[in-house]
Amino acid sequence: MSITDNATGGVNEPDELNQSESQNNSQGDAAAAAPANQAEKSTGEANTSEAVDSETAQNADTDNATTTRTNASEEAEAADLSAESAAPDADTKKNKDTDAPSGFDGLGLPEIVLDAVKKVGFETPSAIQEQTIPLLMDGRDVVGLAQTGTGKTAAFALPVLARIDKRERSPQALVLAPTRELALQVADSFQSFADNLGGIQVLPIYGGQAYGIQLSGLRRGAQIIVGTPGRVIDHLKKGTLDISNLRYLVLDEADEMLNMGFQEDVERILEDTPDDKQVALFSATMPNGIRRISKQYLNDPVEIAVKGETRTATNITQRYLLTAHRNKLDAFTRILEVTEFEAMIVFVRTKHETEEVAEKLRARGFSAAAINGDIAQNQRERTVDQLKDGRLDILVATDVAARGLDVERISHVVNYDIPHDTESYVHRIGRTGRAGRSGEAILFVTPRERRMLRSIERATNATLEEMALPTVDEVNESRKEKFADSITESLESKQLELFRSLVRSYSEEKDVPMEDIAAALAAQAQAGADFLMKEPPKDKRRDRQDRDKWDRDDRRGRDRDRGGRDRRDGDFETYRLEVGKRQHVRPGAIVGALANEGGLNSKDFGRITIAVDHTLVELPKNLDRGVLDRLSDTRISGQLINIERDAGATHPPRERGGGGGRGGYRGGRDRDDRGGYRGGRDRGGDRGGRGGYRGGRDRDDRGGRGGWRD
Repeated sequence: MSITDNATGGVNEPDELNQSESQNNSQGDAAAAAPANQAEKSTGEANTSEAVDSETAQNADTDNATTTRTNASEEAEAADLSAESAAPDADTKKNKDTDAPSGFDGLGLPEIVLDAVKKVGFETPSAIQEQTIPLLMDGRDVVGLAQTGTGKTAAFALPVLARIDKRERSPQALVLAPTRELALQVADSFQSFADNLGGIQVLPIYGGQAYGIQLSGLRRGAQIIVGTPGRVIDHLKKGTLDISNLRYLVLDEADEMLNMGFQEDVERILEDTPDDKQVALFSATMPNGIRRISKQYLNDPVEIAVKGETRTATNITQRYLLTAHRNKLDAFTRILEVTEFEAMIVFVRTKHETEEVAEKLRARGFSAAAINGDIAQNQRERTVDQLKDGRLDILVATDVAARGLDVERISHVVNYDIPHDTESYVHRIGRTGRAGRSGEAILFVTPRERRMLRSIERATNATLEEMALPTVDEVNESRKEKFADSITESLESKQLELFRSLVRSYSEEKDVPMEDIAAALAAQAQAGADFLMKEPPKDKRRDRQDRDKWDRDDRRGRDRDRGGRDRRDGDFETYRLEVGKRQHVRPGAIVGALANEGGLNSKDFGRITIAVDHTLVELPKNLDRGVLDRLSDTRISGQLINIERDAGATHPPRERGGGGGRGGYRGGRDRDDRGGYRGGRDRGGDRGGRGGYRGGRDRDDRGGRGGWRD
């Protein structure tokens, strides 16, 4: 039996759900009730007819999609009986495959929605859309097994939009999504269609956004609400969201919601909704928790399974590096130094790792920031915007935090931690190679993870090429090339004539050759760090992630005073930050955080002194009030810095000749004065955002811990 026969015989009006239910409950017209009676009969037989169900499911396989219906066999008989009593209808169904309109025109959507679909640019429905839309238009509950990227959002959005009553200014449809990013993405999809319909308001509600914005949207009468479970629960408790008259409920990525600890919230929301609502549940997998929700809260749902295409794009080069866990950071740094990339996303497993890796990359001179569920929403949005417009080059993220992220300039994806499953790998590397561009994916594999590597290769039908760790000579050659590039770029400076005059005067006065002066200036720019990498001792066994040979900030003494530029003290004012050695902060993290939040440049930083419980930082005098306001909410290592002027503060004497500058946040390759070359690949110096400096704790990305409220 085909999916079309199981689903619908033609275009259905919105009120047919009630009509169908009325027929099922009546004992009147026998011919009209035959399908319903057969369906009731099948319910009792379903538990003893697994083999029949399995065979029916196999026969229903169409275009790589399998639809399983609990009462499939008996429904088939019911359809035959109905056909015998209604010959015209039977003829219509029989010839449906040849006579019905193609594309979206044949899915039962009203003309106004079809026009909106065409205006958005959709032409051919995907497998999940082709099978789900007719069922939802027919009023059936649906369980859709589909991966991200299969078009499932439009599969439930179009039927919902088709059946919204524009005259009613109250929530009629609720879509639950596990994360803020996905909620915004789904809301945007709804809005893209609704813009062409008129009279329909879509409102996303999620943690991290001010309540005022959401309350205003609710008061205006939004009919479609897209939200995260935590914030929806909060609105229900406050009485600001009324779902007593809800008609449609969608659970998107339901398995993710359960994995993140939202099961109780989801069930609480389901219990607060009317019993006669229509429910669509979409999930990539079908764990026991999802099956229980489906059985308890859905009404005789139709199960649709769309086999996701796991093969990766051919325009993505996939490689892996075999390395010990303790050497990952060193290896990654070498790769960054020799690799030309536009933007990069780095995947790690935990929120803590996003902060740690981003901070260590910034300390080595790279433009990096972290994104995770503990970061305030406004900072998250700023970070993504920076990645999009080129002010940020490396984003370190967890799988959940990166959902919905679509940035065309991402040229590389690095799996710093190998994913737990093959689907996650496919989703991760799909962040690159977009819009016809080529991309590259790099996977770090420890010796114990080789089996997972083979699983990934089997699932993707691809053989990952093993890459060699860049040698010390290759790294040094890259540094020399970038040093030459930085000189070439600096020759365009408007102050070149001034410095030429100063250097000439110095040469004549001190009788020092120009070459020696140039070399001295280059050494000064290195701030005491070695320009060329040295081969690490072969017998070195210590963990180089904690005591890293290449980490120049650590090698110069990460907690001691770092000398600023050769500027007069009168140009600066000392500020106190309420973080210090106790929070394990480093100068690189401080510069990165303040530069990102305050929009500061490398020249705006003087000396930095890190004490046990506070830090003193020299910043420009008369700093703009707006900058201070932005910095007031900044967090470093999870703690508010509470920045304020420290008028009586003085920096202690420099130790061992001073820190020699700020180590990587000045000079060289100047892009909007964002920092320069210091022996590593520096594409932005202090631009790298705050990384993991947490904003409000948001339960929408809890990683399964539970209990947090917005």
